Amino acid sequence: MLSITCKTALKATIFLASKFDSDQKFSIKDISEYIAANEHTVGKVLQTLVKESIINSSKGPTGGFYITDKQMALPVLRIVESIDGESLFNECGLGLSKCSATHPCPIHNEYKHVRDGFKHICIQNSVKDLCLPINNGLAFLMD
Repeated sequence: MLSITCKTALKATIFLASKFDSDQKFSIKDISEYIAANEHTVGKVLQTLVKESIINSSKGPTGGFYITDKQMALPVLRIVESIDGESLFNECGLGLSKCSATHPCPIHNEYKHVRDGFKHICIQNSVKDLCLPINNGLAFLMD
């Protein structure tokens, strides 16, 4: 359902959120190593997230990427839509262009429930909500 790029964006944002209390800024290398993702991909994703005001960056020797309290409150939906677009929540599970309730694919009804459920998760949960289990040792961003 989510692209690899979107998964990378989610992990990078959650990583930054989990480090919010440290007041540190992190490099592309720091983030890519922690989330086990390609450095080039992480760099591109972070640029998009900064452009969309989901995270921040600063230049210079003490620069890096970070997240603000206001950004911690953003719904996860903002990240998903900024990377994969709004159409993700309307796509056919089999990739058909004309799938609908009146012209369904073989998995239309079941996939619609999954897709709608995932959208609900993205709307209901903030970035902060996703980093809390990590900070409490109940969830992980890496293998």
